[in-house]
Amino acid sequence: MIVLTIIARVADGMPLAASIQDDDQSGRDLQQYQSQAKQLCRKLNAQSPDRCTLEAGVMNFHYLIEQGVCYLSLCEASFPKKMAFAYLEDLHREFYEQYGRRVQTVTRPYSFIEFDTYIQKTKKSYSDSRGRRNLGSINTELQDVQRIMVANIEEVLQRGEALSALDTKASNLSSLSKKYRSDAKYLNTRSTYAKVAAVAVFFVTLIIYVRFWWL
Repeated sequence: MIVLTIIARVADGMPLAASIQDDDQSGRDLQQYQSQAKQLCRKLNAQSPDRCTLEAGVMNFHYLIEQGVCYLSLCEASFPKKMAFAYLEDLHREFYEQYGRRVQTVTRPYSFIEFDTYIQKTKKSYSDSRGRRNLGSINTELQDVQRIMVANIEEVLQRGEALSALDTKASNLSSLSKKYRSDAKYLNTRSTYAKVAAVAVFFVTLIIYVRFWWL
């Protein structure tokens, strides 16, 4: 289930539109999640990864950044990641078509609150079990969801660590991993050559020994 959606301007974190499930409907106290979502929007910048999943206990935040706008959703942890990002892509296409040229000029929060109507309709399509079956075959043209960065919402907000820094760390770890794989491959190759050389020396020695022994 998708329980919260916020669309915000990346430059200053100002919310442009939002849609929040009623506490009675979701069965959860969403006040803490709303606060975390707003803090997260204020922490994003131009260097932040354009797609990210942030774990928050039994819930996950997913966000997508396109054309200077952040599309953020809060979903149950069991909700498929691919479906969550397809939902955000859908919102981006429609929102940019309607308001793309005005995003950088508005000065009041929630200037496009009327977009909630489209959010509600789209959220129902992706949350409803029948709708999800119909959407199951869509080609979202998303990057492999397994490669989307995953972090913990508490670590990002409480430690004050910028998402751009986490992205840099992830890139550094990826580079180190590639280096280790390359080094391991090199060592394995050297080991193979050493074994072949040892066998060759043994046979050459054996041939020389047999030759001199019998002649």
